Amino acid sequence: MTKGDQEAEPSGAVETVPFAKWHCVTCGHIYDEALGDPDTGVAPGTRWADVPADWYCPDCGATKEDYDLYR
Repeated sequence: MTKGDQEAEPSGAVETVPFAKWHCVTCGHIYDEALGDPDTGVAPGTRWADVPADWYCPDCGATKEDYDLYR
């Protein structure tokens, strides 16, 4: 392998997917993956799929199932 070949190889780069936002269809609360919900124990950077199933809307108490992707 030549030096030029080494530079062309990925350097451990990880493909990143932008953070999404989800909104409560009941009250309009926005869950932002980048911010998480530290008040309820969900750390910043937590993807929606990783939010616990028993998590609920901090504003109205709706379940996680009551959220849709915010567009």
